[in-house]
Amino acid sequence: MTKNIMSGVEFRQEAEQIGYRDALAAMDERNRAIAAGDATELIWLLEHPPVYTAGTSAAADELLAPRFEVVDAGRGGRYTYHGPGQRIGYVLLDLGRRGRDVRRFVHSLEGWVIDTLGDFGVESWRAEGRIGIWTQDIDGAEAKIGAIGVRVRRWVTMHGFSVNLTPDLEHFSGIVPCGIAEYGVTSLARLGIDLAPEAWDEALLARAGDFLAALDTRCGESK
Repeated sequence: MTKNIMSGVEFRQEAEQIGYRDALAAMDERNRAIAAGDATELIWLLEHPPVYTAGTSAAADELLAPRFEVVDAGRGGRYTYHGPGQRIGYVLLDLGRRGRDVRRFVHSLEGWVIDTLGDFGVESWRAEGRIGIWTQDIDGAEAKIGAIGVRVRRWVTMHGFSVNLTPDLEHFSGIVPCGIAEYGVTSLARLGIDLAPEAWDEALLARAGDFLAALDTRCGESK
């Protein structure tokens, strides 16, 4: 684990997998501490052992084959998969002092992931009516390469995003990812890009300043 502080935000990177329930408990504790003014904001990069997570809008018929533990996540959204080879970014920020704009937060979070993927030559985008980060798969079809799921409690954010580096894509077949059955899931490895988690983290953190600045930009101001 390495830690550093930039602009009052702690960045934490985990080399070992963290159990999903353990991460939820840690996020809950940190969320409360940030809201109380007892802890700094946190961006936490990690991976989980295989798990299916259920958001507040998850539908029972979208859990197709629960071969892994299923955990209620408490975030928005539906079912998603987390596992080795997928890099998770948990983002705990105090929107109470960053404009209190949840829509801007989600938009900026998406932009952070999209810009970082672009640093590795992967064009990706938002899609109207479909949550997540999308790109062109090797067969030319549109496919999801990153997921977004957040919760805001007392104006402090929880959860965040995931990006598929080298996960076993067959594991996604146990669910309807994010409730979207007509589109597939892809990864950097499937696109022919071999990227270590450390390299992804480095590129992501290099753009963290822009992400935080976007949150602090008020309507009518330039970035």
